[in-house]
Amino acid sequence: MAEGAHRSVETAALAAASLAAAMPRLVLEARRIAMTVQHGLHGRRRAGSGENFWQYRRFVDGEPAQRVDWRRSARDDHLYVREREWEAAHTVWIWPDLSASMDYASRGQVPKRERALVVAFALAELLVKGGERVGMPELMRPSATRRIVERMAEAVVLAPVLPASLPMAFAPSPLSEIVLLGDFWSPADEVAARLHALATTGAHGHVVQIVDPAEETFPFSGRIEFREPEGGERLTVGRAESWRTDYELKLVEHRARIRAAAERLGWSFAVHRSDRPASELLLALHARMSAGGGGPMTPKGGGHPFVSGGPA
Repeated sequence: MAEGAHRSVETAALAAASLAAAMPRLVLEARRIAMTVQHGLHGRRRAGSGENFWQYRRFVDGEPAQRVDWRRSARDDHLYVREREWEAAHTVWIWPDLSASMDYASRGQVPKRERALVVAFALAELLVKGGERVGMPELMRPSATRRIVERMAEAVVLAPVLPASLPMAFAPSPLSEIVLLGDFWSPADEVAARLHALATTGAHGHVVQIVDPAEETFPFSGRIEFREPEGGERLTVGRAESWRTDYELKLVEHRARIRAAAERLGWSFAVHRSDRPASELLLALHARMSAGGGGPMTPKGGGHPFVSGGPA
């Protein structure tokens, strides 16, 4: 037990040191990507106390009943809230998964953690330039500073403990927006419960599952030892290729349950493979946030949805 605890502490220390060493490179990459995609982007329409109608969204349990638009709700079996456009800045909470499972990278690919951080930083840069405030749950209070990328990087490096594999439950304001960037390999029921907890105030949200190509296609064969990165459990398989079909079925089922949980809340859900450009995800995510509400994310100008290849 003591040996296992010591190994866990040592692994965490090495991961923190590696992350700190990589941070200057990630900051530069995020700024480059943000600069590349910012041309042609327009300001975002936001929900709030203005006069112009913006959109309808699903009513969330716990909201005051007087917010329900009964005329719109009478058209089908759901309750809807009528939202208006808000001209003032509001808060976007960006949560990049920094847990051990995000360290994984197959040959030739970037670690999922680095991709999550680069997209988080670049998105924050675009949002702050558009007049928004950006915060990181557990790590940084909302800020609109021009040095938002440096502030976020510093918050990550100086964090005494990196966040777990799911975001902690907190109470964002109803006008807030939440962006979750992680691999979401936790049990689907746990992911769904956490999304519901984050949505209870009426905040909008976007869930992006970042995966390595090997996690999509399961290219393994022969005798392979698999290790669970957070718990340390090990499993040795004699003929790994015989597991591929069952693995793909489980992946489809797991993802479908998370997608359904997000869509019930009016949140968007998408999958991003780490062999795709980070700019592709950034463009699609910013476009989805600009459009408001949930639904599938697609790159600017149409084209294929940026759900990755493989099981979806």
